[in-house]
Amino acid sequence: MSVYDALGVKRVINAMGTYTFLGGSIILPEAVEAMREAAKAFVNMEDLQRRAGEIIAEITGAEAAYVTSGAAAALVLAVAACMTGDDPEKMAKIPYVEGFRNEVILPAMHDNPYCRNLAIPCAKIVKVGSEEGFSPEDIEGAITEKTVAIAFMFFTSKRGCDLEALREVVKVGRKHNIPVIVDAAAELPPIENLREIVAAGADLVAFSGGKDIRGPNDTGFIAGRADLIRAVAAHGCPHHYMGRPMKVSKEDIVGLIVALRHYTHEAVEARKRRWEEIVQFFIRELSGENVRVERLMPDPSRHEYSAQGWPRAKIILNWGHLGLSARDLHRLLLEGDPPIYTLLDEDGVIVNPQCLQDGEWETIACRIREILKMA
Repeated sequence: MSVYDALGVKRVINAMGTYTFLGGSIILPEAVEAMREAAKAFVNMEDLQRRAGEIIAEITGAEAAYVTSGAAAALVLAVAACMTGDDPEKMAKIPYVEGFRNEVILPAMHDNPYCRNLAIPCAKIVKVGSEEGFSPEDIEGAITEKTVAIAFMFFTSKRGCDLEALREVVKVGRKHNIPVIVDAAAELPPIENLREIVAAGADLVAFSGGKDIRGPNDTGFIAGRADLIRAVAAHGCPHHYMGRPMKVSKEDIVGLIVALRHYTHEAVEARKRRWEEIVQFFIRELSGENVRVERLMPDPSRHEYSAQGWPRAKIILNWGHLGLSARDLHRLLLEGDPPIYTLLDEDGVIVNPQCLQDGEWETIACRIREILKMA
């Protein structure tokens, strides 16, 4: 009996990806073993954070880094650090920020639910441009004496959210001495993002540790300028400032670092080859008279979003013959035992191989065949 069976909680098959509501990812076995060992001893948490930051900085090419309780917490701490530096008197005043520089400029096309984290330290988000795009002039025109940072939500290869756009925003930030905060939480792979976003000149970059890196789901890290990382650390637990509720355990810090050290070009390429094999399995096993399976792969040259788990398999049913829609298939997969979580597209169901465990692709194919027989 598994621990989830003992708790009375149903396990699911995750064919969606590294979504937080499904638990992020499966922690790398080496990281789990390291966490188990870390749980057996005490350390000075500031010493552990300092050493972890040095390792992350070396991997990312940043001046410094800090482990956070997820990428969302990293955004909160980033804004707080920009507002107060590491001045204890200022840090203690949050959330009472009258007289503070507390405006964060955000391109409107970048706005999403995660941007709310930028406002948690009592910052005001100032949106510029439109949902279709923005220009450096839009950002520059919004700068006032209250501006404390510029936020950038990074989406790999997507026009206006990519490295090219970031470099233009960084120019504005440098010109006016305003830090640029980048949310790159789920932008791995490609592994190159670990270094290229920092190298583009971003002052603070937030990544999730619990997605493709395969560290604990409740970890993340922020990398960037040494002075701002000092301020992030000053706000962080165990200190009694903005980051006190955002505690990261010694086990989580160790697990993240071990997972990150294993996140190499070779490891990423091996996993991508496995994903390709799984997609080809679905094409081979499910394609037929009334079922078409397409291999989906984004084209960065056309500014199609290209981070995370690719390729993917899209299963398209002949609705006219089967009387079964993509929405029906999606629902029936969820209602089975175990529930199978897939991505619903307008005309098909998409299987992302990124988080599938050994044998689960056979289970999915078998379930789909059963559903088709009942149609």
